[in-house]
Amino acid sequence: MSKIFSRSFKRFVGFALCLAFAACATAPQAPSPPNAPPPSSPPPAVQKRDQPLPHRDESPRAVASLRLTEQARALLESGKVDDAITALERAMNLNPSNGQNYYYLAEAWLKKGKPSQAREFNRLAAMYLKDDPNWMNRVKDQQERMKPR
Repeated sequence: MSKIFSRSFKRFVGFALCLAFAACATAPQAPSPPNAPPPSSPPPAVQKRDQPLPHRDESPRAVASLRLTEQARALLESGKVDDAITALERAMNLNPSNGQNYYYLAEAWLKKGKPSQAREFNRLAAMYLKDDPNWMNRVKDQQERMKPR
């Protein structure tokens, strides 16, 4: 009986090995030409010098942040300073690199009579808006309004 078991076991192992090797086999592929990049690698991206770099983050978080910033601006204009600060803080949490948030936060703190807090947000606005001449003019005008008289 042990001989029968031994032969059956050997056949089973042989069959299992055949299945394993057959599963590993792949269909032959056409050889790629020499010096050609592998087919799975995409061609390298080339940035032309005269092509402008993308300047605006259009992620959903950035878009939501800009909407909150616009709402806060309207709230500031209508005198609802605390509501504007709340909206601007939410906008800042969504997109911390949006310098407009900091500009309007500085405006809000100026309206609340807190120039030291306004100066800090103005400094952050200048840091994030330094590449935008129009906004930098506004930031500088805001700095002038913060100076003690």
